[in-house]
Amino acid sequence: MYNPTVARLTYRAVLGRRRAAILFILPALLIAIAVAVRVFNGADDQIATDVLGGFALATMVPLIGVIAGTGSIGPEIDDGSIVYLLSKPVKRSTIIFTKLIVAIAVTMAFSAIPTLLAGFILNGNGQQVAVAYTVAALVASIAYSALFLLLGTVSRNAVVIGLIYALVWEALFGSMVAGARTLSVQQWGLSLAEEIAGDGLIGSDVGLPLAIVLLAGVTVAATWYAGQKLRVLKLAGEE
Repeated sequence: MYNPTVARLTYRAVLGRRRAAILFILPALLIAIAVAVRVFNGADDQIATDVLGGFALATMVPLIGVIAGTGSIGPEIDDGSIVYLLSKPVKRSTIIFTKLIVAIAVTMAFSAIPTLLAGFILNGNGQQVAVAYTVAALVASIAYSALFLLLGTVSRNAVVIGLIYALVWEALFGSMVAGARTLSVQQWGLSLAEEIAGDGLIGSDVGLPLAIVLLAGVTVAATWYAGQKLRVLKLAGEE
């Protein structure tokens, strides 16, 4: 299912100069915020929760997911090179699965690791806040990668649509509108963080069993549908 050649090409596309610069900016900003907050406010569990929840999980993780997910396949579709890749004796499911693994790895590396570091800077992992949000970032990275990989296969405006989703739905509606929270990847991740952190520090509107089902369901469904769209794309290219 995993193809090293496809993976190498995908890593090269995702970590190109422009995308790599953007990928480093958000984690660096999070670390800078964490240092500034710690210097001016000292170690505070609630402040750490607010920073990691409000910026890391609600903004940074989905934005990095957009860059990695859409970047793993979107550029190849835009320039037509995906047709050349599909002409090789590699199953479409293998291509999608490999690209998903790359997108997940990049999203996790650029979101979960900085989240953990920021958490230790903010309050030394008091009340397990740093670990809780790191776990949330890890599981959210999987769902975001699958969603944005799918988006990259169905739309040439995947980045714009993904940014709207990340900034409007996840960062705004997913945090403020009660009815939208059940359908927010952020809230699904928070349900796991809630189980790890100290009592009352982190809350989620989605129960843990439902969150696990939704995370798994969305990931599997998005990956499967992306594979189906890739089959159609190959046929279109051959015609």
